[in-house]
Amino acid sequence: MADNENSIRCRYCGQRNQIRIDSSDARCGRCRLPLSDEPHKKFARLDKEQYIHPADARALAALRAIPGIDTALKKLLAVTGESAIRVIFTASAVKVTPTQCPDLYAKLQIACTTLGVDMPELFVQQNPVVNAFTGGVERPVIVLYSQLIERLSDDEVLAVVAHEVGHIHAEHVLYLTAARLIEFLAKTAVLASPLAFIIKEVLTMSMRAALLAWARKAELSCDRAALLVTQNANVIGRTMMKLSGGTFASRVDYDQFLAQARDFQKNYDEKALDRFWADVITSGLSHPFPVWRVSEILQWVESGEYKALMTSPESAAA
Repeated sequence: MADNENSIRCRYCGQRNQIRIDSSDARCGRCRLPLSDEPHKKFARLDKEQYIHPADARALAALRAIPGIDTALKKLLAVTGESAIRVIFTASAVKVTPTQCPDLYAKLQIACTTLGVDMPELFVQQNPVVNAFTGGVERPVIVLYSQLIERLSDDEVLAVVAHEVGHIHAEHVLYLTAARLIEFLAKTAVLASPLAFIIKEVLTMSMRAALLAWARKAELSCDRAALLVTQNANVIGRTMMKLSGGTFASRVDYDQFLAQARDFQKNYDEKALDRFWADVITSGLSHPFPVWRVSEILQWVESGEYKALMTSPESAAA
C-alpha cells in the first residue's frame, strides 16, 4: 500500500478498498456506494409489522376481508402471472448477475442481507419511464427500467432496489403482482384479449378496486424498508425529488423541496378539500405522489419510530 493510500472496508458490501488519504468522495469498487467508517446495520430478525405503514395495514385488512380474495388471486396468477413475467423479462431484459452489472448485483445483495430476504432475480429493461417493479409469486422478480438507473445516483438506485426488496419482505408479492397485471391491462391494447376476460371472470369489481387501493398504500411501507437499508433519509428524499422534477431536479433546492413536502402534509391533515383532491387524484395512479411519500418518510423519522427500530435488538452493526 502506498504512503498516500488508506485501506477501508465498505460498510455496505464488505469489500476492502484502497483509497487516497486525501479523497473526500471515495466509492466502493464493487457496489459503487460511498465509503465511510460509519457502521451499516443489518436486521437479524426484522418483523414486517415493525415498519408497515398504518395505511397499508388498514387497506390490506379491508382487502383480505373480501370473501374469496386469496383464492381468486391465486387462480388468476396461476394462468397469467408468474409464467408470463418470467418469459417476458428473460426474453427482453438484461439479467443481473455477479458478472453482469456487478454493482447492481451488489446493491441487491446489500438490500437482501440488510432486510433478511432471499435473493430474487433482478433484470434491467429498456424503458423511457423512471420506474421499477416486483412481480411473481413463488419466485419473485425485480425489474429496474433503464431510464431510472440512468437518472439516479448509486445511493438512490440502492434506495429503489431496497424498496422493491421491501415488497418481498413485507409479503406484498401475491397481491402486488395481481395489481400490476390489472394496471397493465387497463393501459394497453389487450383489453379485449383473453387475459382481460380472465380478470373480469376471476376478480369482481370490488376486488379490483380494493386491490389497487391497497397497492398504492403498500408503497409507503416499502419507502420505509428503503430507509432501513440506505439508513439516510436524504437519499430517499433526493430520490423522490428526482421522481418529481426529472432532469430539472439538478436545479431544485433540496431544503425547499422538503419544506414543500411538509406543507403538503400539513394541508392534507388540516384541509378537507385538499385531502379530498389528493385522494381522488391518486386513486388513478399506481403510486402516491412523490412529494407525499417524502412527507411520510419525514413524519416517520421525526416521530422517533425509525430511530427506535434502528436501535432495537433486531438490528446489529455489520
